[in-house]
Order: sequence, then structure tokens, then C-alpha cells
Amino acid sequence: MTTQRNILWFLLVLAAWLLSFGVQANDVYPTVSPTMTVTGDGHIDEEATEYGGNAPMYAVFRANPQDLGDYEALYEWRFTRQNETDPFLVRYDQDTDYRFTESGSYYVELRVSFVLGTDTIEYAQDTPFSISINESILEFPNAFTPNDDGANDVFKAKDTYQSIVKFNAKIFNRWGKLLYEWNDPAGSWDGTFHGRDVPDGAYYLNCQADGADGRHYSIKKTINLLRRYEENTGAIE
Repeated sequence: MTTQRNILWFLLVLAAWLLSFGVQANDVYPTVSPTMTVTGDGHIDEEATEYGGNAPMYAVFRANPQDLGDYEALYEWRFTRQNETDPFLVRYDQDTDYRFTESGSYYVELRVSFVLGTDTIEYAQDTPFSISINESILEFPNAFTPNDDGANDVFKAKDTYQSIVKFNAKIFNRWGKLLYEWNDPAGSWDGTFHGRDVPDGAYYLNCQADGADGRHYSIKKTINLLRRYEENTGAIE
């Protein structure tokens, strides 16, 4: 009789221990660790929690789930403009990406529902990712001096340009012949045509561009090529 009681007691202790082990195992709940990786305006695949700069900016958002176990994760990425409550875009993938081309401030937040049978665990990102896109600026100088002195040797947009999402610039001579064309605001013209220097004088710029703030630029102006200009003295050689 004593032996049976000992066996029963052992089985009860064992069952309690196994139950305790199961509860401890279930104490590890699924979660995520969202990240944003930014490419644009000097950032190249750089992980950040916020961004302030120019458009276009490309961002990749990853959920990075952990300890899922048998849970199914239902993802919801919410893209919202500042001072608005309803998102303008919702994505339901684990990872997603977006190209920001409009000026303004944005928030990107991840929400997740972890589901296992009738058990659901809700996750909401504590601090959404913050993105601020500058308004556009685009200006050009009136002249350049391609004389290989290391200063003002190419014709290009001023370095103050920002948030230009579409760009096309063309250079014509006085007879309307197209000499050069480029499609990036960071590009430039070196004062040559088919590899040969063009003569000093007046040329014509026609630039059409769009800014992230919806502004359209139509810049048409005469530019002066002064190859014999000496930057240090401000005089013609």
C-alpha cells in the first residue's frame, strides 16, 4: 500500500513538474524588431529610425520576427502623413519598401497579430519611423570656365539643389543645335561636343524638372562659356 502511495505521489510530482515546464516554455512569446534601411541623399543602405533630407529616398522596412514557434504572424505596415490619422498606404507583407518622392513628413508603423488557434497576441510599434522630405530647390549659374584650373570647370546645377525627382537638361548652341543632354541633377556639361572643346561664347540651357513638392521647373536661359577666364584674377587671359 505504501509503495502504491509513493508511486502515486511520484506521478503527481512528475505531472506538476511537466506542467510547470510547459508554462515556462510558453513564457517565450513571439515578437518583432522592425528596422528601416535608407538609400538616398548621401545614405546608402543605412539603417535608421528617422530620416530628414531630399527626395527621392528609397526605404526598406523589415519586421525581423523572433520566437514565432507555431504562431502565424499577420503583418500590417501603415504609412501615414503628418497630421493625418488614416494611412494613405497599408502593406501586409513581412517586409516591404517604398520610394518617397513627395515633400512632407511621414510616419511608418508596424502592427502585427500573432495567431495560434484561439490565442492572439497583438503587437504595435512603440515609436514609428519618421521621414521628413525637403521642399525642392533648383538653380543654375550664368557662366562657367572650363579651363582645367579646378574651379567652375563644368556647367551644372548649383549645389543647393534638393528634392528633384525628375530632371532633363539640354545645351544648345546659338543655331539651335543640341550639344549635350543629361537626366540627373548631379550631372554636368564640360564644354565639349563630340570630345572637342566648343568656342567661348553664349549657349542656351533648357531644363525641365519636377520637385518633390509638386513644383515644375522650366528653366530657359543663356549661359556664358569663358574658357580663357582666370578664376584667381577675375580677368580674361
